[in-house]
Amino acid sequence: MLAGLVAVLAIALLTYNVSREVRLLGSARSDNVQWSLVQTQVEFLEFVQQLENDPVDLAKLRQEFDVFYSRVTTVQQATVFETLRDDATARGHLDRLIVFLDQTVPIIDAADEDLLGQIPQLSTSAQDIAPIVRALSNSGLELFAQSADDQRAAVARTMTQLAIANAALIAVLLMAILFLNRLNARIYRRERENKQTSTRMTTVISTSLDGVIVCDSAGLILEFSPAAEGIFGHLERDVLGKEIGSVIVPDHMRDAHDAGMERMRDKGEKRVVGKGRVKLEAKHREGRIFPVELAIQSATTDQGEIFIAFLRDISQRVAAEAELVAARDKALAGEKLKTDFLSTMSHEIRTPLNGLLGNLNLLRDTDLDSKQDRYVAYMETSGRLLMSHISDVLDITRYDAGKLSTRSEPVNISKLLQDIIDNQSSTASKNETSLTWGWHGEPMDWVSSDHDRLQHVMMNLIGNAVKFTRRGAVAVTVENVGVEDAAELLVKIADTGPGMTDDLTKHVFDDFVTGNTAYDRQVGGTGLGLSIAKRFVHALGGEIGVESAVGEGSTFWVKMPVGHTDAPREIKATSISGTPSRSLTVLLVEDNEINRFVAREMLQSEGHNVVEAHDGQQGVIASKATKFDLILMDISMPIMDGRTATRAIRSEDGASKHTTIFALTANAMIEEQQEFIADGINGILTKPLSRDALRDLLNHTGGLSASEKSLPMINNDHIAETRDALGEETFVKLRSRFVAEVDDFQDWLSTEDVRDYLEIANRAHKVAGSAAVFGADHLRNTLKGIENAAKVGDVATIKAGISEFDGIWKKTKSQMTS
Repeated sequence: MLAGLVAVLAIALLTYNVSREVRLLGSARSDNVQWSLVQTQVEFLEFVQQLENDPVDLAKLRQEFDVFYSRVTTVQQATVFETLRDDATARGHLDRLIVFLDQTVPIIDAADEDLLGQIPQLSTSAQDIAPIVRALSNSGLELFAQSADDQRAAVARTMTQLAIANAALIAVLLMAILFLNRLNARIYRRERENKQTSTRMTTVISTSLDGVIVCDSAGLILEFSPAAEGIFGHLERDVLGKEIGSVIVPDHMRDAHDAGMERMRDKGEKRVVGKGRVKLEAKHREGRIFPVELAIQSATTDQGEIFIAFLRDISQRVAAEAELVAARDKALAGEKLKTDFLSTMSHEIRTPLNGLLGNLNLLRDTDLDSKQDRYVAYMETSGRLLMSHISDVLDITRYDAGKLSTRSEPVNISKLLQDIIDNQSSTASKNETSLTWGWHGEPMDWVSSDHDRLQHVMMNLIGNAVKFTRRGAVAVTVENVGVEDAAELLVKIADTGPGMTDDLTKHVFDDFVTGNTAYDRQVGGTGLGLSIAKRFVHALGGEIGVESAVGEGSTFWVKMPVGHTDAPREIKATSISGTPSRSLTVLLVEDNEINRFVAREMLQSEGHNVVEAHDGQQGVIASKATKFDLILMDISMPIMDGRTATRAIRSEDGASKHTTIFALTANAMIEEQQEFIADGINGILTKPLSRDALRDLLNHTGGLSASEKSLPMINNDHIAETRDALGEETFVKLRSRFVAEVDDFQDWLSTEDVRDYLEIANRAHKVAGSAAVFGADHLRNTLKGIENAAKVGDVATIKAGISEFDGIWKKTKSQMTS
């Protein structure tokens, strides 16, 4: 208690002394400032006195001015006068005084004769500025006097507050003593609790299923839990103090581990610590490698930073995951195998079926009685139905493989539906069912969509409704439910048929679903129609669904986006009738004997000569020696396929290099057809081979002169439309520019050893665009073939395309300018 009192008295005495010294210091500083201001006025008066002396002592005058100038500069710049300068009144006096000095300096520094001449003027200016000097001195004295008083009062208050603070500090110290006593008791309790927590944590670690390993910053093992002993096969006593990498890290990962530890020690970089669980490999005491899941956290202790690693043996989980992946891969492989099998079998079935239908077509050319003709008709109907089923299977495999393509073209939806209604009217009449259709709201006849896919969907849905409805009604409604420019068609097909159960409604769009047994007895079907319709609708970006109730009927609906479009310009079709003007020599390249027989019989029955080749290689050899009028090329063949054979024919300087080549294929997709054209094929005939389609081709080929055995070079309807749109004068100018452009491109190809394939592709693309404008379709197709070959660096095809380009451009140019 006595010591505390002595301390208080000492602090009070110290506070008094500090306060007294501060007062004295503040007073001395203020007196110094005031003296400086008074001295400034005195120096000015001495300067004025020198001006009034007669004669004037110029040296003394300059000296007094310099002293006065120095005093004013001190007031202007010295820190002790900062308070004076902050005062607006004093600052105004000082600024005016500085202006006086700046004006006087040139006079003082002038030559003696000039200075003597300026004495009267200088004296006048000094008299004018004298009140300002006096006012500055007075305002400074007043300001610093007030400031000194304020400062002394502030210091006194500060000291008083200091004394109070000291007293409060002592009180706080007394309270701190009491608090420390209580804190000591609390620390004791916490130490006891920490000991209990440590015991619990030790128990948790020792019973944890995950291995726990604690290491210091050098990687030396500090703790090794029982679970870690079981996982790695080491005893704790054997590994304590050892480097963790030598204990559990596989040999092939030691370098990476050591580099990571060194990086962490040198740079503090932690790539695994605190990043959650990661999968790694670990090493057992026996040397075997197994997968583990690892999580590392760090903590700071008195001994430095430590790292706690939690490890779990995931060998069984990894094995289970591997089994699942293998099972998935096996399932996917099985699904692909199924798809490939269906696709292959569909093609294999189609091949003999093509021969069957072709022979039936030939059989019709023989003398048949009415009964035989009926039998042939039945066989043709059955064959084409089977062909339809095979096409359905191919459509499914294409969709599931992601190869089902769609295209956008103008479609008259009203005409399409009317054609389907007309087609199904006979069946509806037999079933005593009314069949109607109409627009709901404003009609929208022309839309942009895929005609064939849309027709397939509508034919299937409307056909099913008619097929299953007896003595009832089928109503088809169409509505544009889109907004503004985003058109969206909603087609509903409502029937009063038997309806479907909820279970059948859920699965009606699945593959091979045909309804119940009773339906199967009444109507046929593979159960693929609706599943294919669903795939087509989805490919077109739409939706399909059904609402049905047993005994009330069903309503199938399709909603799909379509584009707005105008009716296309009607082009008058030109057909070639009659027979060819001469007998043609046709090269038939086909590996299937039956298909070869059918095509040969059809050709020979039309009076043409046929040379057969059993594969693409034989076809190429035959085309070199003989100039054929037409080549019919199968696509899928052994040894050399049709596309490869076509490229070889076009690239070599054989007799039939420029002969028209038509592909024979069963079911080529749009992308494949474009690839065929790029290969040099002029057109496609689909299998089963139709006599009418073959006859049209033969008539067209045989009706041309020997020098023009190719398709028309110019699309006259297109070029006429371009002429009308541009006007005759503009059209002639642009046509001349186009001819010059193609000639330049031809010269560039012929005069340069062109190796920059990208440049070839770019130039061919540009000229192909111009060719499209002027309806030079054949030229454009050839240029696109060159462009595509150049993009992939196919040198042989590039050379073949360039060779073909020369002849086609010669004919195109002749027809365009004639």
